[in-house]
Amino acid sequence: MPDLLIELFSEEIPARMQKRAGEDLQKLVTNGLVEAGLTYRSAAAFTTPRRLCLTVEGLLAQSPTTREERKGPKADAPEKAIEGFLRGARLTRDQVEERETPKGNVLFAVIEKAGRPAADIVAEVLEQTVRNFPWPKSMRWGTGSLKWVRPLQSILCILTDEAGAEVVSGDIDGIQFGDTTEGHRFMSPGRLSVVSFEDYEIKLSRAHVVLNPSTRAETIWNDATNAAFASGLEVVEDAGLLAEVAGLVEWPVVLMGRIADDFLGLPPEVLQTSMKEHQKFFSVRNPKTGRIERFITVANRETADNGATILAGNEKVLSARLADAKFFWENDLRVAKSDMSVWTQALENVTFHRQLGSQADRISRIATLARALAPVVGADADLAENAARLAKADLSSEMVYEFPELQGLMGRYYIEASGGDQAVAAAAQEHYSPLGPSDDVPTAPVSVAVALADKLDTLTSFWAIDEKPTGSKDPFALRRAALGVIRLVLDNDLRVPLDRMTHNALQVVLKLDQWRAAEKTETGDKAKQFARQIEVAEGVIASVGPNLCAFFHDRLKVYLRDQGIRHDIIDACIAMEGNDDLTLLVKRARALSETLKTDDGENLIQGFKRANNILTQAEEADGVEYSYGADAKFAEEAEEKALFEALDAAEARIAPAMASQDFTSAMSAMASLRGPIDGFFEAVQINTDNQTVRRNRLNLLSRIRTLCLSVADLTKIEG
Repeated sequence: MPDLLIELFSEEIPARMQKRAGEDLQKLVTNGLVEAGLTYRSAAAFTTPRRLCLTVEGLLAQSPTTREERKGPKADAPEKAIEGFLRGARLTRDQVEERETPKGNVLFAVIEKAGRPAADIVAEVLEQTVRNFPWPKSMRWGTGSLKWVRPLQSILCILTDEAGAEVVSGDIDGIQFGDTTEGHRFMSPGRLSVVSFEDYEIKLSRAHVVLNPSTRAETIWNDATNAAFASGLEVVEDAGLLAEVAGLVEWPVVLMGRIADDFLGLPPEVLQTSMKEHQKFFSVRNPKTGRIERFITVANRETADNGATILAGNEKVLSARLADAKFFWENDLRVAKSDMSVWTQALENVTFHRQLGSQADRISRIATLARALAPVVGADADLAENAARLAKADLSSEMVYEFPELQGLMGRYYIEASGGDQAVAAAAQEHYSPLGPSDDVPTAPVSVAVALADKLDTLTSFWAIDEKPTGSKDPFALRRAALGVIRLVLDNDLRVPLDRMTHNALQVVLKLDQWRAAEKTETGDKAKQFARQIEVAEGVIASVGPNLCAFFHDRLKVYLRDQGIRHDIIDACIAMEGNDDLTLLVKRARALSETLKTDDGENLIQGFKRANNILTQAEEADGVEYSYGADAKFAEEAEEKALFEALDAAEARIAPAMASQDFTSAMSAMASLRGPIDGFFEAVQINTDNQTVRRNRLNLLSRIRTLCLSVADLTKIEG
């Protein structure tokens, strides 16, 4: 069974495209081989800036012979139908069989396809892969028709077995398949001949090419952390940057440079962002002071002067970049210390959305909401409103214009520099959070108020203009905003009903209070006009509010499913009264989930469903509702009497537990009914001839149903 080695050698492939390209190469080639009948034992893809490599081990030497039987038209069918069948089967009339069937004699073709050598199949699959490779962007060069991310220079394609290596015969736009590759562009120029993947990897290593991107990343990180440690410093972790840099070099050489003293006073985040975005440098921090004092760059070659010339050039370019950052920082500080209202006024000329006004309009809405939410989250109302009005001021700053990813953080620096309250400064940085499922959630009351207001305004604004997420499209990140609201409420254990929050936010977005105030001061046609505006706004609120709450519930389902709570459990709790209180809803769902993991809880569901089914059928048949209350004096069996006692005891525990929202205790009391209910069904016949006893037992089942449904809607539970 031969092994296959493919290398597509080109000019430098963008680092961001390499990982996906390796995956696509493996998928396209292996799928093509399998479809052609060539199975294999294992496959792996590797990438460097100049090459995509695929190794496939244990490939079949040839595809198996196949036999296919095709049914054709009747033997006496029109000549054209028969000719079409023969043409499709690539057979003549005397090569097909005529068989007798209940519907008459029918033509059958038996087509045998002999197995094909692996080399022929590989050549076809590789050409198809290269010509249809799904690059995000590709280019043509010369006079050929081939498109590739960068000019493709050579194709290595060999099959290796015990007898040796065989070059697969192939040609794509004049690029013939071969058994050679190139090493490092500068340190090992020239072609290398290889006979297997092991030989290929060893010779590349000798030619200063590390084939495996994971190995390159590990080398970079180890060398960088060792260099920093030797100077009493530490490298700031950045997994994304590490992966990118590993895709920029084939032979990583780590060098540590200095940042000029003039720039050490810049905020560490500014230094880190500038070096990462512009130079692809790692930041090196002094753990004692938290300052960024040096940088790590990764060269693609070794030099006689051990990188001194490279470092000198990088330090020169970095100084020019940081000079710009320092200029922005100093200019912004002057504005912040004098009057930050200059920035907020500038946002009046920045459109947020053509139907929702400017950024300044949005800030005003958020400030109103933050003031309204302040008492709920335990924040000072004046501080919350002030924080909301300043939180986005840094959008007008020069630093954020240059580095948008620093918005919020720079706001904190500028508010602190202006002498603003620390809670207001913190809110500027934290109000965007949480941005994702793993992002930290603000806990400071002022930050929570502004963060909630920000996300509620986003959701209600776009809902009000009917810009909702559809399918996979969510251009305004409304799903993320809803998850942010959910996490803010749950992580801070807030007791604020969804419907009230959304209703208040919609009133602000639709200016309902303004219309009502205007209506009172006007008469005649103007008053009628304001009345119509009020009517329209109230109609939007009435239709949007419930839909938005349903959207929150859908997001909550996704969030809780990721925590291992089943969707049917969540549905059972959403169906209960008070489902707009997210904290209450989640406590109920978690308690029910834990209860159903026990044997008593799981079996209770079956007992409840049995009781509910019998009761529902009896009510439909009798045309009455059995909810009058069962009387223990009509109980005949011991198990029946035991169930009465168990229900009395459970009710005595469940009622106060539910009143105090102690769902764990309520669920535990409900689960304790499992044994008495099982015993009742095993010993007692419900539909007895004695109608008085029958009605009493049905009313007893109704009592079971009512008690269980007071805890959660168990009819939603599957299984």
